[in-house]
Amino acid sequence: MFFADQRMPRKKSEQYGQDWGIIAKFVSKPYHFAETRIGNHMRLDFLREYAYVLAEKVITHAARKKNEQCLRFFPSESLSVPRRSGNVPTLLYMHIPFCEELCPYCSFNRVTFQEDAARPYFAALRKEILMYKDLGYDFNALYVGGGTPTILMDELSETVRLVKSLYSIGEVSIETNPNHLTPGNLDVLKAIGVNRLSVGVQTFDDALLKALNRYHKYGSGQEIGERLAYAQGIFHTLNVDLMFNFPMQTIEMLDKDLEIIISLGVDQITYYPLMSSSRTQKKMQQDLGGVSYSRGREFYTRLAETLASHYKATTAWCFSRSDTMIDEYAVNYEEYAGLGSGAIGHIGGTAYANTFDIEAYIRKVNAGILPVAAKRDFAMRERLCYEFLMKLFGLRLNLSSVNAKHGVNMYYQLWPEILFFRLVRGLTKEGDELALTKRGQYYWLLMMREFFIGVNNFRDYCRAQANTNRETA
Repeated sequence: MFFADQRMPRKKSEQYGQDWGIIAKFVSKPYHFAETRIGNHMRLDFLREYAYVLAEKVITHAARKKNEQCLRFFPSESLSVPRRSGNVPTLLYMHIPFCEELCPYCSFNRVTFQEDAARPYFAALRKEILMYKDLGYDFNALYVGGGTPTILMDELSETVRLVKSLYSIGEVSIETNPNHLTPGNLDVLKAIGVNRLSVGVQTFDDALLKALNRYHKYGSGQEIGERLAYAQGIFHTLNVDLMFNFPMQTIEMLDKDLEIIISLGVDQITYYPLMSSSRTQKKMQQDLGGVSYSRGREFYTRLAETLASHYKATTAWCFSRSDTMIDEYAVNYEEYAGLGSGAIGHIGGTAYANTFDIEAYIRKVNAGILPVAAKRDFAMRERLCYEFLMKLFGLRLNLSSVNAKHGVNMYYQLWPEILFFRLVRGLTKEGDELALTKRGQYYWLLMMREFFIGVNNFRDYCRAQANTNRETA
C-alpha cells in the first residue's frame, strides 16, 4: 500500500511523485520493448518474464516499506471511539479469540479454549455491544471472526441475537471450523439468521493437515469434504477458506485441492496466500520449513485459471458463484467497528485496536470503559491510499464516488501510483472507473498479502505488550 505522509514539506512530496514516475518508467520499459521488438536473439517470453518479476519485486518492496510506516499506532490523549456521525454503511466485527488448537501459521489474537475464561468474555462482549448503541451507532452487517466463533454455541447465539435486536443488520457472516459442522450447530446458526458460513479448511491434503496440527482435531481431507457436502445448501453462502504457498506444499497438492473443492460445488472459495507475521514465519521455519514467496505466482496463476470456468472472481483471491458477502469486508464496508479483544476498527479516518489482553478487556468493559488500547488518525492521502487498495482489491474503483466522499481528486492525488500500475499493465481506466487486469489481480494480491503481514506484525507487537504488562503488573 503506497502511503506517503501528506504533511511532508512540499519539496519532499514532489520528490515522492518524481521517484515513482522514474520507477514506473524503468519498470515499464521491458514491457514496451518485449511487446514491440525481438532483437539480439532474446526471446519475447524471457523479456516478459523479466518485466513481470521486476514489477513484482518493486511492488512487494514498496508495499512492505509503506506498510511499516502506516501501521504504526500511537499513544493518544483520547483512546475512545467517536460518537456516530453521518450515514456511511458500517459493519460490526466481533472477535472471538478462543480455539481448540492454535495453528502455527495464524497471527490473529487467539488462545487455547477454556470455558471458564470464555463465558465471562462473551458476557463482556455483550456489554461492549451496548456501549456502541449508546454512542449512536447503527450497523448494516455483522461479521464474527476468530479464533473459533462457534466454540460455545449458546453464548454465540445469545450474542448474535442481541446484535440483531439493537441494530439494522441485513447480513450475518460467521467463521467456523470443519469439526463444528454438526447438524445441531448448523440448525442453531440457521435459526439466528446466518447468511454466510465461512469454514476454515486450508487444505484437503492429509500430510499437510498433519504438519499444520489440524488432522487430529478437524479430520482427514475426506472427512472434511463430507462435512462440507452436508452443510452445502443450508445457508445462502457456504464459503471455504483455502491457502496456498505453505512451505511443504507442491503444485500437485494444490491441483488435488482444486479438484476436490470444485467437485463439492460450494458457493464461494477464498484462496489466501500464506501471509504470516515475521515472528510466525520464524516458528514455521522450525516446524514446516522456510517460507518462499517466489512460488506464489505459479500457485496463484494455477488456481485462478482453474477456478475461472466455475466461479467469478469477486476479489483478487475470492471466487463466488453469485454476489454475496466476502471475508475482506473492508471492500464493501468503508467503515467498520471492531469489538472484542484484539479487534481492529476503522471509523471516520481513524483506525483503532482493542487491548489484546483478554483479562484486561473484560475488566475494562465491566467498568464501563471502551477497551481501546491504540489508535491512528490518517491524513487525507493515507485515506485515499487505503481506498485505492481496498476498492481495487474488489476489482473496480469508481473515481467520482471517491472524489465526492473526500472532496479531492483521487486521480490527481495518487497519480504516481496510478501511473505505475497502468504502465506495468495492472490497471485500465474505463470511463470514470479504474479496473484491474488479470495481471493486476496478482499485483493486488501481493499488496494485500504485504498489508496483512504488516497487520499481523502489529498484532504480534500488541500481544507481546499485553504479556509484558501482565508480567509487570
